[in-house]
Amino acid sequence: MNVIDDLEQRGMIQDIMPGTKELLGREKIAAYVGVDPTADSMHVGNLATIMLLKYLQHYGHTPVALVGGATGMIGDPSGKSAERNLLDEATLQHNQAGVAKQMQRLLDFDAPENPARMENNYEWFKDMGALDFLRNVGKHLTINYMMAKDSVKSRVETGLSFTEFSYQLIQGYDFYHLYKHGGVKLQMGGSDQWGNITAGTELIRRMSGGEAFAFTCPLITKADGSKFGKSEGGNIWLDPEKTSPYKFYQFWLNTSDVDAAVFIKRFTLIPFEEIEQLIAEHEMAPHLRALQSKLAEAVTVMIHGEKAYEQAVKASQALFRGSKEDLMTLSKSELLEVLEGVPTYTFTRDAEETDMISFLSDHTEILSSRGEARRSLKENSISINKEKVNEDSTITEKDLLNNEFILVQKGKKNKFLVIVE
Repeated sequence: MNVIDDLEQRGMIQDIMPGTKELLGREKIAAYVGVDPTADSMHVGNLATIMLLKYLQHYGHTPVALVGGATGMIGDPSGKSAERNLLDEATLQHNQAGVAKQMQRLLDFDAPENPARMENNYEWFKDMGALDFLRNVGKHLTINYMMAKDSVKSRVETGLSFTEFSYQLIQGYDFYHLYKHGGVKLQMGGSDQWGNITAGTELIRRMSGGEAFAFTCPLITKADGSKFGKSEGGNIWLDPEKTSPYKFYQFWLNTSDVDAAVFIKRFTLIPFEEIEQLIAEHEMAPHLRALQSKLAEAVTVMIHGEKAYEQAVKASQALFRGSKEDLMTLSKSELLEVLEGVPTYTFTRDAEETDMISFLSDHTEILSSRGEARRSLKENSISINKEKVNEDSTITEKDLLNNEFILVQKGKKNKFLVIVE
């Protein structure tokens, strides 16, 4: 199968230049995607276009990851309503290292026949003077051509600096340089990059008489209209220090049925026929959430590895379906992570054991009065560390998780974390 056929059935093609599918069908080529180092980690939004490189490599082509050390100094106006803040050189270098490290994990740079390559456009811009660029590159695209791009037209009313206006010319030169010196014939990106990408194919035509190709993927949107790749804490990052494997796993696990059916096609290499079977099985028993589980597994393993995925599953099961023994196996950091956002109370132990009514009302004030505590205990709605308790129960040292925490639950949904001092 041609890679374009596979990508089309997965909903991963938006715009495509004529001849692109034929090119990919008749020869093995090098193709690139660029990422500007605006942060020291990519997020799941970046992953949408990096998957294009993974698919190209899967079908025997050579993926080229371009880290924008030069373009990152300017800022792409595409999809932006205001000017970006410019980053200093030290921050950019730090960010480039972080992005490059993640690219190393996502693509196979040691493949025997088509190893991935990494480029940095700072390498060919650092010694190029402004006059050289204007004389040798700028003269090839007219103002009318550049003004017609959506990334420019959308900003004319609100204001667009010459710096951002020139971005498409600089990105276009990237494509020309990679075409001439690296044999790259294809550029890919998100649909908001179409104008910048086609500026590159036009430069190649005008500067060398060559022919280059391009296609874009649709921008990811969620079925409910909310922004993809965001959680209450902000972006979902690929860096485990910014978004832990547990939170990363939960992000995919908690997707809606409609979104999961889209995301599993776009963010995994699972064969399409297998995905169709998964979707059919899921529709027969949606309460089992098998589709979300497979999606969360595939993406978490791809980004963080098998071990981190298994830890995330263990932590998730301990909180939602596990026993006291399961909770006891969690480290302090894992426990705090799975209980992040849960209302927190403190309890100062002044005796070897504390009766349950006093613990819930007088000591922690989880329940507003001793009467409410007594009623809840009689209704059998209170659990301590996943175990039901009653009026005769007590709190002792053996109830402490990691020697300092107690998990209290009232019913199925209300959880409280008690820090024992």
